[in-house]
Formats: sequence, structure tokens, C-alpha cells
Amino acid sequence: MLQEVFRFSLLGYEIPVYGYGLMLVVAFLACVKTGQWLAKGRGIHPDVVVNAAIIALVSGVIGARLCHVLENLHDYTRHELSFWQNLGNAADMRGGGLTFYGGFLAATPCCIFYAWKKKVPILLGMDIVAPVLMVGLGLGRIGCFLNGCCYGERCDLPWAVRFPYDSEAYADQFANRQIMPPPQLLRVTQDGSYGLVPPHSSEMRNSPRLQRLAAGSRALAVHPAELYSSFTAFLLAALLIAYFSLPHVDGRVFALMMILEGIARFVLELLRVEPAVWWQQVGGHVYGWSISMILGLLIALAGVAMWSALRLRLQGPAGQATRTE
Repeated sequence: MLQEVFRFSLLGYEIPVYGYGLMLVVAFLACVKTGQWLAKGRGIHPDVVVNAAIIALVSGVIGARLCHVLENLHDYTRHELSFWQNLGNAADMRGGGLTFYGGFLAATPCCIFYAWKKKVPILLGMDIVAPVLMVGLGLGRIGCFLNGCCYGERCDLPWAVRFPYDSEAYADQFANRQIMPPPQLLRVTQDGSYGLVPPHSSEMRNSPRLQRLAAGSRALAVHPAELYSSFTAFLLAALLIAYFSLPHVDGRVFALMMILEGIARFVLELLRVEPAVWWQQVGGHVYGWSISMILGLLIALAGVAMWSALRLRLQGPAGQATRTE
């Protein structure tokens, strides 16, 4: 975890550069370059790729944030805060909080509409976007790891990570009574319960003793689910690029991405700490499904349907296969 990577001075002000935001910028640039590389030789102008990337960025961030807020609605409807304070927290993305599928569902129709307006073959454009999405997801998840969000369930594996005091994992494990910090780091809240001294409060900044105690406090070991997601996304990007380079029916690269990513996300969600929105009882045990698990399954099924529907394009009017070479 490295929330603040470095600082630089500008006009006498110290400006922090956060790992999460930095990785989003790197992801955007990498996506643009990957898209331009894949579009090269397919008759698509590089400026179209750049414009589509900007449209995807804006619509995707809005959709991803909205999905995160809906998935964690209890955090943004706190009774002790005013409507405007909750709204401000919902709009504040400095601490992370973007759900990939929300961005995917919002950006896809916007980019399809843009491709239609620019007379770009929609299925070819979707095939170019498929590996680009995975590149962006892989880099974005590294940002999640630096930020300390989207962490995994408890584990004792050799590669498990223990996040520091100022992480979501630490705060959540304390709220769930899984860990007990030193008493000096606890304060009585307005409702009479105990809460943590805020990591970035003036009390923490002005007390070297509290800083030492906080530095020595760690959350319980958890799966580095962010890095699992990053590795999976890069692997899928490589597979999709390889398939894109082979003769294929336009649209099937995108369909394959939906199938593989949907399945992978469903499996990875089993290792993540995400609030359940639907419960199912199997053999006396109750299992909770997060929004991402449900969307992952639906997107995988949609990918299968799209793959099957594109089978009709395999045969041209003369009975010959119509494939992209």
C-alpha cells in the first residue's frame, strides 16, 4: 500500500500525487496506445481511438462510481451526516471506490454510439476495445492495491498482505471486531461507541506517540485480491490480442472477453470482501452474492449468447466463411 507516491511543489504549494490516481492516468495512456496499435492497419484513424478513450473515461468513471455507491449504499446514507455531506462523500473519489462493471456497462453504449456516428464497424471496434479494457483493468487494480481498497478475505498464505492503520482493511476489521488497536488509538464517538483516531487528523499529526502506535498497528493478513485481478486481466489481455491476430468473426473477441472476464470476476469475488446483495441457501449454508458476482455471471452468459449469435456470420451469401484476416 502506497497511497501517496510523491509530492511536488507548484507556485509555493505542495501537491501530493496519489498512487490510485497515478495508476488511472497510466491506465488511460496505456489503453490509448494499445487501442491505436490494434487499430493500425484496420483503417481506423488514431484520433478516433483517442476520442473514444476520452468518452469511455468520462462515462466509465461516472458508471463505476455510481455502481460502487449503490453497492455500499450504507456508507453514503449515514444518519449522523447531512444529505449534502453524504452526497459529498459519494462524489469524493480520492480514496478510490470504482466498480469495474459499472464503468463497463456505462461506457459500452456510449462508445458504440460514437462508433456508429463515426461510421466505424461496430463489431470491429468492440474487438479492439476488448483487450484494451483488460489492460486498463490490470493497471487500475495495481492502483487499488496502492490505495488499499478492494482487498481480499482473511488468509494465512505466504503472499498474504497486512495493510497499515490508515487502510480500509484495518478500519473494516476494527468495525467488525476482528482486531483491537492499542487503547490510545481509540476515541469515544457521538453515539457512545469507540472509534479510531482518524489517520489524517490534526490529533494524529501533532502526536508522535500516536504516529508510532499507528505505524506499528497492522490489519490481519488478507488475500492481495487486487493483484490477483491485475494478473488475471493482463493474462486475458494477452489471450485476446493473440485471438485478435488470428482469422476470426468480428465481434467474437469482445464476446470472448465477456465470457472469460465474467467467469474470472465471479471466481475472484469469492476471495474479496464485498457486501452481499443477494443470499442463496445451499445444503444448509447461506451464501451471499455481491453485485459484481451477479453482473459477472450475467456478462459471461451474455458473452456466450453473443458468441453463438455471431455464428450466423460465419457463412456468407456464397456459403463461404466471412472472417477478419
